[in-house]
Amino acid sequence: MATHEIPLSRPDITELEEQMVLQTLRSGRLSIGPMVEQFEKLVAARAGCRHGVAVNSGTSGLHLALSALGIGPGDEVITTPFSFIASSNCILFVGATPKFVDICPTTLNMDPAKIQAAIGPKTRAILAVETFGNPAYMDQYAAIAARNEVPLIEDCCEALGCVYKGRPAGHFGRVGVFGFYPNKQITTGEGGMIVTDDHRLAEMCRSLRNQGRPLGHIAPSATNASGSWLKHERLGYNYRLPELNAALGVGQMRRLDEILEKRMRVAEHYVRRLAGHPHLALPTIDADTVMSWFVFIVRLSPSYTGEERDRVIAGLRRQEIGTNDYFPCIHLQPFYREQFGLGPGMYPIAESVSQRTLALPFYSSLTAREIDHVCQALEVMIKQENLSPRG
Repeated sequence: MATHEIPLSRPDITELEEQMVLQTLRSGRLSIGPMVEQFEKLVAARAGCRHGVAVNSGTSGLHLALSALGIGPGDEVITTPFSFIASSNCILFVGATPKFVDICPTTLNMDPAKIQAAIGPKTRAILAVETFGNPAYMDQYAAIAARNEVPLIEDCCEALGCVYKGRPAGHFGRVGVFGFYPNKQITTGEGGMIVTDDHRLAEMCRSLRNQGRPLGHIAPSATNASGSWLKHERLGYNYRLPELNAALGVGQMRRLDEILEKRMRVAEHYVRRLAGHPHLALPTIDADTVMSWFVFIVRLSPSYTGEERDRVIAGLRRQEIGTNDYFPCIHLQPFYREQFGLGPGMYPIAESVSQRTLALPFYSSLTAREIDHVCQALEVMIKQENLSPRG
């Protein structure tokens, strides 16, 4: 049995990453340098895309993608209510309106049939999230987007390294966005990456991330005395990824396959340990999917309430086991309810799933003994709930 805290997540950092960061620190080039360029090429290649544009977060990447596509006030973007809130907030950043559709109860991604039914005259894009890194239906979303002549924005922030029907995550949409927060498959501390085959779109994102400087702009140097550094052609943002963060990302990308293999082993151990539990639903993965495993999410059976799920989480935390609810529905967040008049009952599948999901500790160095301890504690807490009087 584990005798120490088991956190919800932990980055996989080795001496290689430390050396890359130290090398960059000693170079004196801490912004707009070779590490960012190298990191962009590595991630874009993994996504099978021609262009990568590094930014300071996945949220920034989604914001720039929407901006570069010209989406703004009066437009609607179809998206999921079951996601981290950033996937909808970025739609508000450009003045557009998120139009939610309910999810599939097995994959937890948007129901393709409901997307088609939701498309209207104001629809300007589909922003599809690969929930928990699961790319199910991405090909169908792309087909729906093409049929209706709107771009598909692929929120693949949780899916780096995943492959669906032979295509890598990030390669299904007109543009895709990865995130590199410390709980992701790889991390840059904070950071994100826009990937696309569209040269013009990539150049626009590069301008927007860099205070709206001209397309094709390069930083001034001893050999480049151009005054374009203080020329701004459009409203832009300071969304650049620093060289130190990019150096960490380069080291992580060089080890990506190693990291993914370790995460796969952790997920497989969880599946073996919890398979067949009468009160749990484990992640549902399509046979055409090679998962890269962002998190490991389980669901209590439909008879459980949100309050009971929360008591299970509290019990695990008392034993120093990192656990969390993933995800509260976006349309039930206070701001969205007040701003758009949204409320319970509008997206019943997402709401039912949301009140029963919990994330278990998941990271590449998690040991078999620790996984067994987590599973044993989870089983005890579920049994305790079954013995407690309900409602």
